[in-house]
Amino acid sequence: MNTTEKVIFEQFAYWQKAIGSNLVTDPAELLVFVGCGTSYNLALSLAAYSNMAGRNAIAAPGAEWQNRPQAFWPEWRNTHVVTLSRSGETTETVAAAIASRAAGAFVTAITVEPESSLAKNCDQIITAATHPDEGIVMTVSASLMVLLGLQMIGRQVPPSIVNSARQLAIALDAALPPILADRSHFVFLGSGPMFGVALEGALKLMEMSQIVTQAFHPLEYRHGPISLVDDKTAAVMLYSSDQQDAEIKLVNELQEKGAVVIGVGGPGDLELPIDVDLSLAGLVVLPALQILGERTARAHGIDTVSPRHLTKVVKLA
Repeated sequence: MNTTEKVIFEQFAYWQKAIGSNLVTDPAELLVFVGCGTSYNLALSLAAYSNMAGRNAIAAPGAEWQNRPQAFWPEWRNTHVVTLSRSGETTETVAAAIASRAAGAFVTAITVEPESSLAKNCDQIITAATHPDEGIVMTVSASLMVLLGLQMIGRQVPPSIVNSARQLAIALDAALPPILADRSHFVFLGSGPMFGVALEGALKLMEMSQIVTQAFHPLEYRHGPISLVDDKTAAVMLYSSDQQDAEIKLVNELQEKGAVVIGVGGPGDLELPIDVDLSLAGLVVLPALQILGERTARAHGIDTVSPRHLTKVVKLA
C-alpha cells in the first residue's frame, strides 16, 4: 500500500472531526466561490449546491476573479467571496482574496492551513485538520473543503455520511481490476452539482495516471465528444436523481459503442448505489473517484506519490 492509497482510506476520521460546525454565511446578495485546480472544481460544485439551497452563487477561477471580476458579476456591493485553497498559499487565490477585500467584499477562506497567507487575508476562516501524510495530489483536503463548504451554506452533514463514502470507495476498489484492463480513454459525466465533481474525478485520474481524461455534462457529451468512444473507453456516470432517465439513455448508447460504464448511483456495467440524495452525493463520491485515479495509475505503472511536473503548492513567480 503506497502513501496515496493509505491516505485516501484513512481520510474518514478527519471527516468525523469536521462534521458539526454548521457555519452559515451572512445574507449577502451573491456568494462567489473562488479556487484554482481542484479547488475550482470544488467551487463549481459548491456554487451549484448554494443555488439549490436558495443562495445565489457563482464560481470563478482565482486568476479570473482577481483580474476580471466584472466578467462574472458587474458589482461588488453585497458580495461574499469564498476562497478555497488547501495550502492557503496559492498565488492567484490569495491575490483574489486581497483584491476582493480591497473592493469591499466580505471574504471567507476555506483551507486546511489556518496560519497561511490566505487565512491572514480574509474576514472569516473555516478550517479543519487534514491527514499529515497527504502528498502532492489533493485527496483528504479536497473532501474536507467540500464538507466545510456544505456546512457553511447551512447544509446539515450527518455522521452517517462517513460510512456511506467509505463503503462506496471500498465497493468501487474491489470491482476495478477487470474494468481497468485495456482502457486508455476515460470520461467523467455529471450534471448540476455533480459536474464539478466530474471535473475533479477527471483531474485526479489525469494527475495520477498521466492519461488524458475528459469531463462533460452528460447530455453535452453527445454533441461531438462521443465520436471518441470505442472499446478502450471507460465512462464514469455520476447520476443525478432528477436527470436519471436521460442519463440512462446516454449510458446505453455508450455501451453500444463499446465503452464500459461505471454507474455511480445508477445503471452501468458496474452499478454502485448511493444511499444519500443529490444534496450530499458530491461529497460521498469523492473518495471513490480518488481511489479510481490511484488504481488506474497503478495499472499503468505510475507512481502517484511523486506525479510528473506537479508540486504540492502552486506559486507563480
